[in-house]
Amino acid sequence: MDDQYISIIEFCDCHQLEYSFIHQLTEHGLIQTLIIEENEYIEQEQVRELERIVRLHYDLEINFEGIEAINHLLGRVSLLQNEVRLLQNRLRRYED
Repeated sequence: MDDQYISIIEFCDCHQLEYSFIHQLTEHGLIQTLIIEENEYIEQEQVRELERIVRLHYDLEINFEGIEAINHLLGRVSLLQNEVRLLQNRLRRYED
């Protein structure tokens, strides 16, 4: 299999997770999986996000709705940070 995909089974085995946990995340729209030749995969780019979700859920005992809210707020913060950076760059042009 291509390096850009990781098997859900391998991820669950490595992190000692139940396979059903991943399905609950996909049902809540927190991650996306791909089915290739009857096996389920996630993209390599999603691994960091998935590991963050696992920590939030198991270490901090945050439910799926809470994780959705956290993801939404982090997305908003990221957008605002980008906007601030853009405005700072514009301001520097006028100050110079």
